[in-house]
Amino acid sequence: MDTRDYSPDDTEHDTRRPLKRARRTPPPSEPYTSTSTNSTHMSNGNRNGSTHTPPLPLLSLSILGVEPLDEFILEVADFVHETIRTWEGAGKVELEAKIGVLRDKTTGQRLQLPSRVETILPAKSVLDYRFESNMSPKQHQYFNGRLNQLKLNPPIPQSPISYAHLHLIDSFYNPDGSRDRVRVTRDENTGTVVACMRKVRLGDLDIYCPKRVADWRISVNVEIPVPQPIGTATHTRKKDRLSYSHEEFVIDLTQVTSSTGTSSQPEVLHELEIEVARSDYLVYVASKRNDPSAPEEVRGAFDELIRAFVNNARILVRNADPRQPL
Repeated sequence: MDTRDYSPDDTEHDTRRPLKRARRTPPPSEPYTSTSTNSTHMSNGNRNGSTHTPPLPLLSLSILGVEPLDEFILEVADFVHETIRTWEGAGKVELEAKIGVLRDKTTGQRLQLPSRVETILPAKSVLDYRFESNMSPKQHQYFNGRLNQLKLNPPIPQSPISYAHLHLIDSFYNPDGSRDRVRVTRDENTGTVVACMRKVRLGDLDIYCPKRVADWRISVNVEIPVPQPIGTATHTRKKDRLSYSHEEFVIDLTQVTSSTGTSSQPEVLHELEIEVARSDYLVYVASKRNDPSAPEEVRGAFDELIRAFVNNARILVRNADPRQPL
């Protein structure tokens, strides 16, 4: 990603950003004062139920009336935008966030950094770590329960959550001995080919969360449709997937059973990821980002999409069972 120049004064940027939400906050007509003269009177009044508590003042989002620039979300939006722009070929652009743990490669322990809050790690970090998207079966079960609760009792009744239970089989091939793997996905029950593609990874962002039991990774990929290969698969994996759809996003909770041969012991993983559902919409709003010829709501649609994407990833990370390490 190209290095961005930051201005010491973001006032102009803040005033041009679309409002996150409308809010009317008239100034108070008089100073806020308590009706009690001292703590004794207040205590007596509470016992008698006669104390009048004045209304709290309404507050604006800021002195400009808008929410100040969120540099975390802007950093993610800039990364995704620049990464998408670097791709000029065909295929379906995929934006996803996986829940997992960042581990030190030397010790195998979770990464420990001098940070108190959620932090985006540099793309070219000197840290020697890896990202594991696996979680424990108990953590997987915990997420399943929480997502089912949201499905049955959506917090926003006008925006329900749909659900699908999928059983898929992925078969991987290396045609002509090339390094590019081809993935053929079939419906396990019917044998129907759902997809046949080559996946190209464009970039990753790793997010370290010292106060949570989980970290997360944002990935931008391109899935390119290809003809179905001939020959024997190098390995296969079965996916028992619980898929929850909400507005522009899909949350997949998947148990993956992977094998590389008839004699190898299958490996069972448990994964959780959130993905932007419509690739064409993602690419469209990215192309209109800050386009002066586009309507205001269209210019800001990409940043709003990324804001919701990041918020959903944060919600998942913060709702992991604190009693269960990943």
